[in-house]
Amino acid sequence: MSVATARYSRSLVVIHWVTALAVLGAWLTAEGGREVVRNPPLLHFWLGLAVLVLVVPRLILRLAEPAPEAGPRHGWLAIGATLGHGLLYLLLIALPLTGWYAASRMGVSVPIFGLHLPAIAAPVQGRPGLIAELHENGGTFILILAGLHALMAIWHQFVLRDGTLRRMSLR
Repeated sequence: MSVATARYSRSLVVIHWVTALAVLGAWLTAEGGREVVRNPPLLHFWLGLAVLVLVVPRLILRLAEPAPEAGPRHGWLAIGATLGHGLLYLLLIALPLTGWYAASRMGVSVPIFGLHLPAIAAPVQGRPGLIAELHENGGTFILILAGLHALMAIWHQFVLRDGTLRRMSLR
């Protein structure tokens, strides 16, 4: 197999890895239940917001710059890669928005640089609802999906030997 030598732009590579760290950090700092109202996990909120903010330039760059040539792609691998990437992008947008919604439903005000994010839903006394539950489960799902994404990149690099990891590196 030929080795693909083209790389993603430096900007896209940095955004990719910062986003990955923000997603992992958000998952590690997540807390659940109504105690969030008394003691909000601000780092979790800020990391989630960072993911949402980072996805905008990421999508712009991704649309403006074609992906570097990956070499030959085969049937189910190509379909799986397309679906996996699409689902990751969907979750990078949906998880921060559903978290913001859940915080709003619990009446949690999220301070950021001296300002407070506006509520996007009315507060409730009981459980914040299905969207909040989807947010919790989605957080674990994005980690599983990102882990599969990483495993596939490693498989491409070391089994197919197609230079996949080099495409998303800074060197």
